[in-house]
Amino acid sequence: MNYLGIEYNIKNLPVLDPDFIPYGVWADEYLKGAFRPVKIAVERENGKITTFETKMRGADYFAANRRYLDRYVKFLLWSVGGKRVTICGCDEEAAVIREAYTEQGERAFDVGFMQDVYECPFEVVICDEEHFPVSNDATVSVGGHLEGCRIGFDAGGSDRKVSAVIDGKTVYSEEVVWNPKLSEDPQYQFDGIVESFRTAASKMPRVDAIGVSSAGVFIGNAPMVSSLFIKVPRSRREEVKTIFDRAALEIGNVPIVVANDGDVTALAGAMSLETGSVMGIAMGTSEAGGYVAADGNVLGWFNELAFAPVDLFEGAMADEWSGDIGVGCKYFSQDAVIKLAPAAGIELDEAATPAEKLKAVQELMNAGDERAEKIFLSIGAYLAHTMALYSKYYDIRYLLVLGRVASGKGGETLIQECNRILAEEYPALYEKATVMLPDEKTRRVGQSVAAASLPAIG
Repeated sequence: MNYLGIEYNIKNLPVLDPDFIPYGVWADEYLKGAFRPVKIAVERENGKITTFETKMRGADYFAANRRYLDRYVKFLLWSVGGKRVTICGCDEEAAVIREAYTEQGERAFDVGFMQDVYECPFEVVICDEEHFPVSNDATVSVGGHLEGCRIGFDAGGSDRKVSAVIDGKTVYSEEVVWNPKLSEDPQYQFDGIVESFRTAASKMPRVDAIGVSSAGVFIGNAPMVSSLFIKVPRSRREEVKTIFDRAALEIGNVPIVVANDGDVTALAGAMSLETGSVMGIAMGTSEAGGYVAADGNVLGWFNELAFAPVDLFEGAMADEWSGDIGVGCKYFSQDAVIKLAPAAGIELDEAATPAEKLKAVQELMNAGDERAEKIFLSIGAYLAHTMALYSKYYDIRYLLVLGRVASGKGGETLIQECNRILAEEYPALYEKATVMLPDEKTRRVGQSVAAASLPAIG
């Protein structure tokens, strides 16, 4: 197969998506003919800088060079997160990237998102070797603290879960339906959070700490961008940024730590497996990702892999939010199931919600429908080829696959297919890493218990 003059080989294409071009597979072949050294630095809050080195081909591969650098920068930006990208070694191609990452450019969504997170102008800087930034990066210790009386809170988009945890054992938990994505008044979210905190507190003799798992990007405990507050006007942004800290004060002067739900998912897995190098991917409304490093710490990265590229096919489905094509949310979520249904010959009710459409396909799968099976086989193929991509940036020993899409027979099928392809096409990665659904021990740890372990006491 050939894309932009680069020959690449793939044995196992998704059965329902033969046009899929795995970004990682193509990039590996591209790099075999690359010789121009290129450095990229991504800077985030508090002067944290992560640096990367790659190479590019000669001028006769103009289109491939542009495509490679565009996807490479995009992946780094959404895995690491950043307010500034510095590029060294390819001034002509870097100028195209700089033009794209403006408020009027092709990547205006990315620019606006990063500016909301870091509250400063986003910029792409082109420099020479002498002025290239020095790496300033370190993992962040978080979680794994189980002593004392703790509240663990998991803020989801359709329900909120809370647990009362005493010395690592759950003594009470509850799940309450709520609709934070529909509320323009953050008082609604605040009241719901406080109610859950108070309920859990009433089940323990005291509260020593509060840990929160929530969708969104956080600096400290502040939700800088979160779908839970998507309807809240910008004029009330400060109320949102302080919402969890203010809610904790309603319980008392106790430590509170808020973390992205993807990282907490990975933390739950690391706690249950008693090891690090654990990545968690939740396939639900979108794709959520998290990672715990070998030392048991988190990287302090975004891990917003829903917006990171996985497919280079130029006719791939576009993400409605970012406007980009071939990004993770269309391959590892309920949208992936819905996208593949027509190719499988399954007609879904157009009036149904995405969750209802997923449920309909899962019911067919559980009934042994071969058309539905092809959908989950295709997602398993996506996952195998994308895991090979993720492993270039994350040291993965365990990949935990969670979320509604991975439940039931469909989840078992996609995991089996993923492992089959890894064994055939990526044997070294197959020997190193285990792809799995959560086992019973991981389920017992749970998201809210892992969240409860986030703060240290004293």
